[in-house]
Amino acid sequence: MSFSKRTWRRLLVASVLAFFWLPWRGTLQAQTNDALASALESARRTRDESQLQSLRTQLEQHLSQDANNAQTPYRLAQVQAYLADVYEARKDKKSADIAVDKAIEAAQRSLQLNEKSADAHSLLADLYGRKISLGSAMFAGPKYGPKIDQENQRAMALDDKNPRVWASSGRKFLMAPKMFGGDVLKAIDSFQKSLSLDPSQDEAWVWLAKAYQKQGDKPKAREAIQRALQLNPDNQFAKGTSSSLKK
Repeated sequence: MSFSKRTWRRLLVASVLAFFWLPWRGTLQAQTNDALASALESARRTRDESQLQSLRTQLEQHLSQDANNAQTPYRLAQVQAYLADVYEARKDKKSADIAVDKAIEAAQRSLQLNEKSADAHSLLADLYGRKISLGSAMFAGPKYGPKIDQENQRAMALDDKNPRVWASSGRKFLMAPKMFGGDVLKAIDSFQKSLSLDPSQDEAWVWLAKAYQKQGDKPKAREAIQRALQLNPDNQFAKGTSSSLKK
């Protein structure tokens, strides 16, 4: 057999293998993504630390294998943010701050790969807000406040029909001091807009309850909390807010 024939046979075999392998590879990748998405949602609902740590390890491995998939660092940023919630709940402020820093780094990496992700911009805005709440407002506010506005504005420009974008905007209005743009009425309006787009967001219902609570409307706050707990009975954020409303 001549070299030319051997070469053509190898190319033919490779083509046949690719024809059968690529669809399977795509299916396996889709199954992996679905499994990760399901595990991430489960961890979000419960804030189970061991599950979150396992997800963090898996996502870091995926990132080392495929550094060009913007969804992987975005999910990693979410996991780090949920871990920050766990640490903050047990008064471990140092670990929470470290987790938020890692979440910011992952969200920024995701945006480097896909700058047009409204979800990633909104997540980054929320993370900058966490830096203010975990640090000294006097020093962290001027540093991160403008960044929150920038990310929220970019997210809104990209997708003003995205419920996460409106929820992030609501958190900004609720948490910012009045002199820096804080506005309870605008916060309530933003959370209501978010929930009109997706009423299944248990955490957005909690934030709406907190906005009503800040406004002094406890009946509406309790109603919103009940909606949150109906959607997710494991929501510790909702349970804590519910307890504060009973005082």
